[in-house]
Amino acid sequence: MKLLLRLVLVLCLVVSSSSVWADSFDDTKKMFEEAGIKDMFETAFGYALFPTIGKAGFVVGGAYGKGRVYMGGQYYGDSAMTQATIGFQLGGAGFSQVVFFEDKRAFGEFVRGNFEFGADVQAVALTTSVGAKANTGGSSATASGGKNNAAIEGTGYNRGMATYTITKGGLMYEATVGGQKFSFIKR
Repeated sequence: MKLLLRLVLVLCLVVSSSSVWADSFDDTKKMFEEAGIKDMFETAFGYALFPTIGKAGFVVGGAYGKGRVYMGGQYYGDSAMTQATIGFQLGGAGFSQVVFFEDKRAFGEFVRGNFEFGADVQAVALTTSVGAKANTGGSSATASGGKNNAAIEGTGYNRGMATYTITKGGLMYEATVGGQKFSFIKR
C-alpha cells in the first residue's frame, strides 16, 4: 500500500510540474472570467487562484497545486492545496481552481494558516458540456473544458466562500471520500 501511495504522489508531482500544464496566473484568471464568473473577481473581498492542480489515484489518491491569494485584486500571499482521497478511483487529471472569499471574515479564516474544506464542500465545475457540481471529494466524473466555452450552474457563496474548477485534461473515475487542505504564506 505504501508503494501505491508513493506512485500516486509521484504521478501528481509529474502532472502538476509538467510544462504542458504550466499556466500564468493572469491567463488562469482570464480563463475563469471568460467562463462567466468575471463579476466574482470584481465583487469578492479576495480569492485564491490555482493555475494547475494535478490529481491522480488508484484506490488511494492525491492532488497538489500551488496558488496565489489576492485581497482587493492585489497579490497578498502564496498558498498550496493538498488533497488525499480513498475509495474507487483510477486515472489522473489536471484542473484549475479558484476560491472566492465573500468578506473579511471568510478571507481571514483562509489566511490564518492551515485551512481545510471537508468532503461535503461543493465546487462548481466549469466544463464544455455542462456546469455540474463536483465535490472536492466524493462522487464525480469530469470532462475537459476549453478556455472559451464553459458553462455555469449553481453559482453563489456557501459560508462566505465559493469554489470553481475547470478541468484542463486527463481522465479520472472516482467515488471517493476526501477533502482539500490549504496552507498560506504571507508575501
